[in-house]
Amino acid sequence: MDARCAGPAATVRPTARPTVTEIRLSAFKTHRGAAFPLGPLTLFTGASGSGKSTVLQAYEALARLAGGEPLDAALAPVAGGSAACVPRRARPDAQGRRGFRIGCTVDGPAGEIRLDLAVQAEPELRLVGERLTGAGCTLLSSALRDPERRSVQAAWHTAGTVPVTRAPLPDDLLGTALLPLRVAGKTAGQRLVLQAAEQVVVALRSVFACDPRPELMRAPAKARDALLRSGCDNVAAVLGRTSTECAIRHTALVAAVRAGCQGAEVDGLAARETEGGFVRAVLAAAPDGDGMPVERLGDGELRYLALALVLLTGPGVLAMERAAEVPAARQSLTLLLDGFDRCLDRRQARELLALAVRMCARGHIRLVGTVGSAEALGVGETGAEWGGDVTVVDLGRDRNP
Repeated sequence: MDARCAGPAATVRPTARPTVTEIRLSAFKTHRGAAFPLGPLTLFTGASGSGKSTVLQAYEALARLAGGEPLDAALAPVAGGSAACVPRRARPDAQGRRGFRIGCTVDGPAGEIRLDLAVQAEPELRLVGERLTGAGCTLLSSALRDPERRSVQAAWHTAGTVPVTRAPLPDDLLGTALLPLRVAGKTAGQRLVLQAAEQVVVALRSVFACDPRPELMRAPAKARDALLRSGCDNVAAVLGRTSTECAIRHTALVAAVRAGCQGAEVDGLAARETEGGFVRAVLAAAPDGDGMPVERLGDGELRYLALALVLLTGPGVLAMERAAEVPAARQSLTLLLDGFDRCLDRRQARELLALAVRMCARGHIRLVGTVGSAEALGVGETGAEWGGDVTVVDLGRDRNP
């Protein structure tokens, strides 16, 4: 580990929000040596099996680790679990070990900070290597020294009477997220480590993975279940909440749904009480009318409604664990939307993209999604059709073999 590094003063930008600007899949599923830049609004496109969803899975795993989840729970959303994350042609070493490598770059007040992880998936799951770098030095490194122990040997930058501090850390938790509990912050080097760790954790924790499931959205929801879940099955309760909490955003949502559901009269959105403390969402054709239950809408219209709601709300309405100790002005919400255009017709997809572009331009929301066809959305290779506000990553063309 480096004993010296460039001081933080040269790279600090006090007004910057911590944001993930690159995802690296050094060896993950079908990807090897891949690095993908992320803008405020990034869309991955490519043929089926090209690895679009894989990028979002790696991003979500990093986010879960930053939120304090153990390694097995962080990889639970990946079909097949940790074993499915190992590149298909990866051969075991002499001890029968196989694994994968992922990482990211986070830009913010401390400058560019890189986080890279080496995970052993077989014969047992453990985080065997972690490296946090920035400001010209290695801020944290860890490695598996003794396979018999459920820990890794870690060392972090100190720049005090001793250049580094060494201690064991658990092999199933992200060391970067544990640093605020281990580092005193007495020296400039320690404060730089804390600043970099906080930047990475804040950026990764501010993530909401969303994939609306229309078949679940048609059922009534408990009236008090007002934090929107990933599958949006409780959308009725959330609409009841947003209709009373923020008139401006709710009016914008009604306008967006009206544009996307042209086959129905949409003069309002409301939640109507049913028996047992449940509510149903309705499209109100008139202020005093009964309205049409949203379960009558098609799958595409329901997905459109849910995604428009997500784009027009904030972390306080989403079922996510925010970094509550950090002011909202220093955070940006990142939405992971797998199948951004799934079930949508071309008009709906373009309306939704236009809404996403407007919201991402404000700086407090970022979006990383997958689409079947960027061309159908009116997006070319450079995103110039949308003023350059859309970054398109074509895995059929940009993917590293």
